[in-house]
Amino acid sequence: MGARLLAELGADVIVVEPPEGSAHRRRPPFVGGEADPDFSLRWWSGNAGKRSVTVDVDIDGPVRLRRLISTADIVISGAGTVSVGPLSYDKCALDHPGLIWVAVTPFGLDSVRAGQPVTDLTMLAGGGPVWNCGYDDHSLPPIRGAGEQSANLAGLNCAIGALVALAHRDQTGTGQLVEVNVNAACNVSSEQTTYHWLVNNETCVRQTGRHAYFTPSQPTQVLCADGAYASTGVLPRKPPEYANLLAWLDDLELRDEIPEAVFLEMAASRDVPVDIAMIGADDETTAILTAARDAITLIASRMPAKQYFLESQRRGFPAGAVLSPEEAFDDEHTAARGFRVPVSHPELDATVDYPGVPYIFTASPAVPPSRPPLLGEHNELLDQLPDRS
Repeated sequence: MGARLLAELGADVIVVEPPEGSAHRRRPPFVGGEADPDFSLRWWSGNAGKRSVTVDVDIDGPVRLRRLISTADIVISGAGTVSVGPLSYDKCALDHPGLIWVAVTPFGLDSVRAGQPVTDLTMLAGGGPVWNCGYDDHSLPPIRGAGEQSANLAGLNCAIGALVALAHRDQTGTGQLVEVNVNAACNVSSEQTTYHWLVNNETCVRQTGRHAYFTPSQPTQVLCADGAYASTGVLPRKPPEYANLLAWLDDLELRDEIPEAVFLEMAASRDVPVDIAMIGADDETTAILTAARDAITLIASRMPAKQYFLESQRRGFPAGAVLSPEEAFDDEHTAARGFRVPVSHPELDATVDYPGVPYIFTASPAVPPSRPPLLGEHNELLDQLPDRS
């Protein structure tokens, strides 16, 4: 995943596979439902924009790989050969002092846990994100986010580490070995959970659709008229916002259904914003914010989630419809921003829409990725390498 990010930024990325192909090529789901090493969607997602060569390490692998590494700016690997053997970082860097080598491992190269087996679940559970994810009802188990998020977190840190080392090399001419610890990458993504334990000895607890914290916060997700959910964000604070909320209730003829609307009127007539930190400590503040929550929940219950989101945005209230991945990908805003990128697959005689990059550079726009490489598709590269033995 880290190399996929670098490919999106314009790097020429070559993935090295054994003759039978990367294990990721054998992971479902497959295009058309039939297992084929070139049609794994998991392979596609991580390898668009790359080229592929195959190397048999039992024949001439070390020699060919050494020659390939000698032409590279950056090498990304697991623990494998980075520490020992003819392809170790130290040996390769002797002849290639500008080499940047990024080693992505579960616990770090020298960790006492380095040899332990891991899965995405154990990485996310041990690192902390699973503790954060779930519902207010703690009789329910926590939740692991789908999509192998530990690999995504590691890949993001891999790309960041490579780019920082590249910036350092631009200044000094010297490469370096960069270690990415997947457990640590997961841990620093778990917001304030570790911080509060270390600093305050407080245990943050998971909350439905909200940040884990050691004190409960108000619910923000509401059920809409179409059975979908929306997230209402933070409550109004400024008097004009309360006036807008009252106007929305009036437009929908719902004010009479909120007995506590008088508190919204009080907030709208104030000279100062409502201090949300005083909820539970000040009766008037608590009544105002409770009425605001009831009003927003009532409004959302009377319209579809997407309509509620659009109308909230139009009226100046932060909100978002909770969409499935396919709904988000097909959303007109996503399409208008150019996030959907058509990629040609000649071997299928088809064009497939891929997710694009989440950033836009005016001076160096991203180029559409090539389709993921077929197994050994670019093996001729190995025959074109300079002989530096």
